[in-house]
Amino acid sequence: MEQSQSKANLSSEEIARYARHISLPEIGIKGQEKLKTSSVACIGTGGLGSPLLIYLAAAGIGRIGIVDFDVVEYSNLQRQIIHTTHSIGLLKTDSAKQAIRKINPSCRVDLFNQKLTSSNALEILKAYDVICDCSDNFPTRYLINDACLILNKPNIYGSIARFEGQVSVFNLKEDSPNYRDLIPIPPPQELIPSCSEAGVMGILPGIIGTIQAAEAIKIITNIGYPLNGRILIFNALKMQFKELTLKSNPENKNIHKLIDYKSFCSEISVKDEVECDIESISVKELKVLLRQSSKEMLLIDVRNQDEYHQCSITGSLLIPLNSIESGKAIDEIKILTAKKNLYVFCKSGKRSLLALKHLNKFGIRGINILGGIDAWNSEKN
Repeated sequence: MEQSQSKANLSSEEIARYARHISLPEIGIKGQEKLKTSSVACIGTGGLGSPLLIYLAAAGIGRIGIVDFDVVEYSNLQRQIIHTTHSIGLLKTDSAKQAIRKINPSCRVDLFNQKLTSSNALEILKAYDVICDCSDNFPTRYLINDACLILNKPNIYGSIARFEGQVSVFNLKEDSPNYRDLIPIPPPQELIPSCSEAGVMGILPGIIGTIQAAEAIKIITNIGYPLNGRILIFNALKMQFKELTLKSNPENKNIHKLIDYKSFCSEISVKDEVECDIESISVKELKVLLRQSSKEMLLIDVRNQDEYHQCSITGSLLIPLNSIESGKAIDEIKILTAKKNLYVFCKSGKRSLLALKHLNKFGIRGINILGGIDAWNSEKN
């Protein structure tokens, strides 16, 4: 692939540093020079971005751009290995740059301490050879995808959830598929648990992010077989990889400008997705009802056991979402709701919607508590 910087020969120090790369016939001196003169943009400096940035810097990528606007928190450290305890409170971009400079001082690091948006994406990404999508939300994924289509840049995609992750390479060639071929219509945001709600095995983004880094190195050095037209799926519980083929739909390439992706991802309503009307109630209204007729109400908490023990609504019953989806708790809930009105909550209202969607299939109707336990704790009595 064409490099963004002029060719630069390797110094004796660099030849020593990258000796194990250079000894590979597939890479050699020429391949290492390609890495040195290449540039990669990474959107997101979290679980996926951490291993990706570490290994790209170690591999000798000449220029790395990092886009992120978040700060380092304690809850990040379980999986975001580029940051340390001493990084708490720092911008993730600054923390990542410090780590990269320790690994490879010759690597140029560009920082974009801002959210990637439709107004800045093309300007930021146009300077880089390869784009790595290490984001954690659908609006940003569609934004990155469309920007790469407009700029004609390869897009190395990764995503994780709980114990499973996936990787693919989009827009590598003229006939390559892109993210819209994988997910043509964005799923309703209300039905998608965040990482903090669903959890994630700490090692999982390390595996997926490292595979993304491997794909970047292969693309830059033009070796091997990138995940073009293929989705690699990894399940950590089963310790199993599987591969799916992804076909390109020419209609999904017809992108000429960037749009408002937050609105785009909100167009599909929850009502359309669940194919039924799910009634909802605010926590303020709920507290009034509990004072008036608590004996006629059944409150079910569909979070996991650890979340429940940390904090819950007094009098609520713990029935985790997975026990509802597996069918184990259906008979119990049918009995419990025979003479009571059902109210369901989780952390923010997403998992409770999924639970009610599933319960509706068995004729069990309930009311969703908007905002979940977060709204309950924020609402003053």
